[in-house]
Amino acid sequence: MSSSGQIKNVEFSAEGEARRRTALAQLRHYPDPVLRMRAREVEVFDEALARQAERMIAIMHDAAGVGLAANQVGILQRMFVIELGDEEPAQAIVNPRIAPLGHELETDEEGCLSLQGVLVPVERSIAVRLEAQSVDGSGLVLELDGLPARAVQHEVDHLDGILTFDRTTPEARREALALLRPRVVLSSR
Repeated sequence: MSSSGQIKNVEFSAEGEARRRTALAQLRHYPDPVLRMRAREVEVFDEALARQAERMIAIMHDAAGVGLAANQVGILQRMFVIELGDEEPAQAIVNPRIAPLGHELETDEEGCLSLQGVLVPVERSIAVRLEAQSVDGSGLVLELDGLPARAVQHEVDHLDGILTFDRTTPEARREALALLRPRVVLSSR
């Protein structure tokens, strides 16, 4: 899985690019306040939760993302969807808890579907243990390393209201915020 942080590096056809733009339009983008809010634990595991997960997976695929947190689509529930590898189908992770496996850290560039055009260096644990539930409420325990471990940490940060530029260097944060700052467009008539 080739990716630039949380965004896959793919070439789009004209139709694919149109689907990507439509998917991105359904997401919350910085500075939307919901991106800074802590999501609530999921307590009801029903058909509505399963449908929401399916919708999020479709949006993630169309937007060429590796993962997508519920608050990125305006829902304050502790759920995200993710692709953990090229050979595995995307899945929903509910009520996640992560713990580092070891002390080894790695810094790599991360992008985010809600921060279009921003790539910043972020230090993360190389390997993590993920304890969560699936959309039917059953338990799930995974030990992950590499890109899947980084992606899970990124999505859990979203559920806690933390964005990539909160975890980067002061210089990279300033540059990211400058890119995200609304610009005044003057037109001459």
